[in-house]
Amino acid sequence: MVHTERFPLALAHTAATLYYLQDATQAEIAQRIGTSRATVSRLLREARDRGLVRIEVVPLPEQDPGDLAEKVRTALGLHHVSLCPPTPEAHVAEAVSPTVAAVLAGVGLSPGDVLLVSSGRTLHEIAERELPALPGVLVVPMVGGQDEPEPWYQTNEITRRVAVAVGGTPRFLHAPAFPGRRLRRSLVEDPEFRRFAQLWAGARCALMGVGAPTLRRESLPGFVPTGEAPLAGAVGDVASRFYDASGAEITYDGADRLIAIPLDVLSGVPVRIAVAYGALKVPSIVAGARGGHFTHLVTDPATASALLTSAPHPQEIP
Repeated sequence: MVHTERFPLALAHTAATLYYLQDATQAEIAQRIGTSRATVSRLLREARDRGLVRIEVVPLPEQDPGDLAEKVRTALGLHHVSLCPPTPEAHVAEAVSPTVAAVLAGVGLSPGDVLLVSSGRTLHEIAERELPALPGVLVVPMVGGQDEPEPWYQTNEITRRVAVAVGGTPRFLHAPAFPGRRLRRSLVEDPEFRRFAQLWAGARCALMGVGAPTLRRESLPGFVPTGEAPLAGAVGDVASRFYDASGAEITYDGADRLIAIPLDVLSGVPVRIAVAYGALKVPSIVAGARGGHFTHLVTDPATASALLTSAPHPQEIP
């Protein structure tokens, strides 16, 4: 591009030096060189056009991951928050799994300890990747089986995969997630099921996904009556226990039939690790933390940043 010189080069240089290096205003420059503000503006533009001024826009500095994690931990009132490396959205599942493995390894589980696992896409992804060696740990599902074709709803299979990955022992729940009332009554009275429920009550650690708001999810178990008004307002769930924006469990017709760990029993598990990421999960994570459903969170930096703008004040979370 050929520039037509309208001002002496030295004059444009003087105006640029005063403006960019000495922080003079355009009005002050006009007074100094005996011209108008409009002329100073043209001088500055010509200085840029002729290469006397180089303006660089640098990327925003990356927030320290440790600092970001601590801010999220404080905002949500959690015990610990772990972030995977910054990763494109399509590959967060691969990136978050090693972070989950590190958190699990740090829990200090011993042979005979109970590790609870939920169903869902996130846990299904994690079960297919490398996990820490936890020999002798009992791996126990948090919810009954679901008559769905998707593999992430097959709770016993996810349990088996996690047990194989950690070198533990699976304990299967041979019961549907949503039985009829008569079958449920017989189940809860069965000595074997009662022994299984004791595993829930005595667990040391729980590893769970966090479900997105009911009406925005790609898929849900067929037993969930999404048409009911209470569930339409659900912002999330853990182990098929749905909760509202305050984190309180939502009751609906037939909810008493659900075969899944009760939230009051889950709250007694010392370490409860939630794995959740993506903009869709932000309200679910905030409400789950508010309800006290998990103590630890594993997520990615993009979700963590979104959580900071959505989380309530720490003192609002019990």
